[in-house]
Amino acid sequence: MIKAMRFHGDKIVVGMGSISFLKTLGLKRAFIVTGGSSMQKNGTLAKAQAILKESGCENQVFSGVTVNAPLECVNAGIAAMREFRPDSVIALGGGSAIDAAKAMSLFYEYPELDLVTSFEQASLPQSRKSIKLIAIPSTSGTASEVSWVSVVAVKQENMKVTGRTQAFVPDYAILDGEITLSMPQKVVAESGMDAVGHAVESYIAKNNNDFMEVLAAGAAEGLFKYLPISYKTGDPGARERVHNFQCMTGIAFSNTGLGMNHGICHSVCGRYDIGHGLAVGIGLPYVMEYYAKDPEVAAKLEYLGKRIGKDDFLEAIRKLQRELRIPGCFKDAGVPSEDFYKNFDDVILNSRKSPPSRNPNYAMIPDEDLRKLVIRMYEGK
Repeated sequence: MIKAMRFHGDKIVVGMGSISFLKTLGLKRAFIVTGGSSMQKNGTLAKAQAILKESGCENQVFSGVTVNAPLECVNAGIAAMREFRPDSVIALGGGSAIDAAKAMSLFYEYPELDLVTSFEQASLPQSRKSIKLIAIPSTSGTASEVSWVSVVAVKQENMKVTGRTQAFVPDYAILDGEITLSMPQKVVAESGMDAVGHAVESYIAKNNNDFMEVLAAGAAEGLFKYLPISYKTGDPGARERVHNFQCMTGIAFSNTGLGMNHGICHSVCGRYDIGHGLAVGIGLPYVMEYYAKDPEVAAKLEYLGKRIGKDDFLEAIRKLQRELRIPGCFKDAGVPSEDFYKNFDDVILNSRKSPPSRNPNYAMIPDEDLRKLVIRMYEGK
């Protein structure tokens, strides 16, 4: 079967201190999109601005992108871009900041389009006209720096919408391991479990191929080896390797898609505003246990177990959860019981709406099974 694959934009730049690559790009007016205060506190934002200034590039900072990239924040960024009129957007931060920057870049160039409608109807332009997009991730999990996906939270509808277009793939992904050294343990754990989810869901995909199987399985092996070290010790070498492996998962899932775990987690995160990586980490063993009813999937999970030296891969995921102090269920993560069951039908409905749940990798999970699965993910039983 003929298959065209997506790998990434123009370049992936790796290595400690690789943020200095910015000075080679010939930027003139850069719009920097970042999250809360972490990039200011650890000096990364100031370093990026100094590099830009040295190369003769004016810049403007748009900060305050919160978890799950709210629609209101994206629209505010687009408005700020229209005033500044940049030639480039630099996304500096976690997955939410990068997702927001992707949406800002595209909809700045296509002001006639409505973001939510375009996302939901899959009617997105496939290229940017003039904006150069550079992604510098500060966390190690979303792989948004190489993916063709942007996820935005629409609070009015208590859900997240996902857009997919080649125009969302950054031109440059800069993987500077130094930036990850200031990550708190909680962020290391949650972003790392997101990467594990990407690797596993991509590897067991029905539409996988030789290229993506090697990337996904290799990334899974590397993550199981180095993520606990990164979490427990903050070792620079482990941090850098996890940063690189999570990027590989992004290349893989951009080609294979993901499974129902991401569909459910998008729904739960859209309503309860818990971190995406935390939700993925909670849900992964439950959904993999369900998929393992398929002999082909079971065989692939057994192989992954052998790659990491474990007989039971599902138990290995649960052990990793415990090592990283990831709660075993959504209830333990603080999702209120009364509200969860009151809005349970909406959670199920929005799980169906999420593009990962419509992925051709799997037949749609029957409604009765999905409801039982989500209850197990909530109760931990």
